[in-house]
Parts: sequence; structure tokens; C-alpha cells
Amino acid sequence: MSLQIRVIAPDKIVWDANAEEIILPSSTGQLGILKGHSPLLTALDIGVMRVKINKEWQPIILLGGFAEVENNNITILVNGAETISEIDSTEAMNNLEQATNLLAEAKTNKEKIEATQNLRKAKAKVQAANVLNN
Repeated sequence: MSLQIRVIAPDKIVWDANAEEIILPSSTGQLGILKGHSPLLTALDIGVMRVKINKEWQPIILLGGFAEVENNNITILVNGAETISEIDSTEAMNNLEQATNLLAEAKTNKEKIEATQNLRKAKAKVQAANVLNN
């Protein structure tokens, strides 16, 4: 028996597959789920969800949302998500640097909020690149 994982964004089903293990970016830290996990409802942060299929980890960038775990079924409702099969580590690091600079230059509250969100997304892409390259 394995975990049935569904990632649902407002406009599409991003992921619908079985997996051996999943690590979620919950709002309180990384949360690992194996088969037989107790029922759970948790808020998700912007970050990388790692899914283990056939002993290999696959990253998916989540843009916040909620996850429900029950009877080896994991339903993840997200504001947005990005599946990644390839990512350029150098480009991801450059984007992170640019996002850091934009946050430092932000003046209004709106600019700071947008820059913070972009920085978190850039960090998630660097983290996803690390998952793929290991």
C-alpha cells in the first residue's frame, strides 16, 4: 500500500499519483508523511514538496495552501504549484540574488510584500534544484 497524492490548484490538478513518502513545507516546518500516518490537516507555506517515487525524490514547488492526510490519501489544495523536471542551478541562484536585491530596494509596503513573495519563490527554486541535483 502506498500514499495517494493529489495536488489541486485553482485552475488544474497539478499532481495525481502514488508515492512512497512525501515531505511537505508546512507553516511550522518540514512535515514528513509515510503510509499509515494519523489524520492531519495543516497549513502549507511557500516551499518545495518532495515526493518519493521508486526511491527517487521529485520536487514540486507549492505556493501556499492546505494539506489533508487521511487513510493514506493526501489532498493538497494550493494557491499555485510548479512541477520541475529540470532546473538550472546557476539561473536559480541568480534569480535568488535578484529577488534579495529587490527586497532590499523595496520602499512601500506593497513592494515589500511582493518582493518577499518573490524571494520565497526564488528560495524554493534553489531548494528544488538541490533536490534534483542530489
